[in-house]
Amino acid sequence: MDANNLLAQSRSPLSTLAHRRRYPCKPVRSPVLAVLTRPSEIVTKEARKTNFYNDNWFDQIAINHLSQSVQAATGLRNNKSGYESLVEAARVASQNFNPIQQREVVIYALERAFPRAILSLIKTLLPQSKLAREYFAAFTTVFFAWLVGQCEVRESELNGRRERNVVHIKKCRFLEETNCVGMCINLCKLPSQAFIKDSLGMPVNMVPNFDDMSCEMIFGQDSPASTDDPALKQPCYKQCSNSKPLHLELNA
Repeated sequence: MDANNLLAQSRSPLSTLAHRRRYPCKPVRSPVLAVLTRPSEIVTKEARKTNFYNDNWFDQIAINHLSQSVQAATGLRNNKSGYESLVEAARVASQNFNPIQQREVVIYALERAFPRAILSLIKTLLPQSKLAREYFAAFTTVFFAWLVGQCEVRESELNGRRERNVVHIKKCRFLEETNCVGMCINLCKLPSQAFIKDSLGMPVNMVPNFDDMSCEMIFGQDSPASTDDPALKQPCYKQCSNSKPLHLELNA
């Protein structure tokens, strides 16, 4: 599997978030216009699974809630538990839906997981500002480590001044568990960027490093166009755990 041309997709009724469906998707087999086949020849030692997690009660509740939301969005249930259940729900989505639908499934699941009233309130109280960007970075490190793994706030330069608006994820738990570039991009990076910007009014650019599985979330920075985003040109790992090839559609 290769993540090359990942956003090169055909226009369809599902291709824009503005017109996304408000009900769970049904698995479909879309026409295959391109198939990612070139594997990455190098899987570094750092990219192998090394972390082990001891989820506390809050982590377990959050993981289960998001897993159930993803399963409800796809209509495809599993009987696993804990983080394994969330990974299985994501893997099933990647194998039964085309890339556009995968992203919409995740956005639909996030909308189920987070009350719209709370998101609207946050968007109103925290418009784009240095305070808002730093708040989102700090909040992410405190409340979402169960999803992405150990992370910390770092500085970057934005509009000519230094801000603590970056979340550095030392080794992404989701990427480590799935070991799949396509799932990282279609089921995490792209839908998360769209959801955070649309629901909270905060642009964010997620920059995964597929060599060591780290990632940076840069709040206040727009994500690059698909043709300029290095993440979308990344081949998948040679030992990708997703057993089915990722089918892509080319943009009109």
